[in-house]
Amino acid sequence: MGDVIMDATKNLVNNDFADIMLNRHSYRKFKSDVKISREEISEMLEEATTAPSACNLQSWHFVVCDNAEGKEKAHSVMMPFNYPQTDSSSVVIFILGDTQSHYKYRDVWNKACDNGQITPEERDKVFKTFLPLYEHADRQFLEKDATIDGGIIAMQLMLIARAHGYEANPMSGYNFDQVAPTFGLDGERFIPVTAIAIGKPDGDYTKSVRYPVNEITDFM
Repeated sequence: MGDVIMDATKNLVNNDFADIMLNRHSYRKFKSDVKISREEISEMLEEATTAPSACNLQSWHFVVCDNAEGKEKAHSVMMPFNYPQTDSSSVVIFILGDTQSHYKYRDVWNKACDNGQITPEERDKVFKTFLPLYEHADRQFLEKDATIDGGIIAMQLMLIARAHGYEANPMSGYNFDQVAPTFGLDGERFIPVTAIAIGKPDGDYTKSVRYPVNEITDFM
């Protein structure tokens, strides 16, 4: 994967981290005639999956809506105030948490061991500690874990979209209980975390005010 990521960086149009992060804004309207190839969308998603996750479970799943049929489905679950960015963006990507990601847990750690990234002893220690934690976890624990993982990768995807020369708008204003059935997914397994509209902005963004750090921080 590392080699693929290094190759993909040649497609970045912005590699200035300060600009990417500090000048990120949420646009509510995009140029509807701009298309993003599925190859580039896949590149952005692959770059996003370098994000950390709890116990390396990678409890995320993506639904990419980049054509008329997909965008219509995305529109159908959205609340009206999110129609502008949903309908005008090049792509809407739903990020869902996978509450059953631990079923593949052995595969990822066995591969890491086979690749020489960890020793068999380190792998077995993981299997004896973290794996039982998830195998015996209740639903609330699994949903919370998957939601955290989904939130982490969502932020990384938005920054990567900027690095590719696009802007993004995260959205939570949609009918969460309709997402899985609308896209033919198992609603018991996959839980919606957020949706991200990506494209070239059309117009300005809404300026926002941030709370002072001293109002939201306690030093102990």
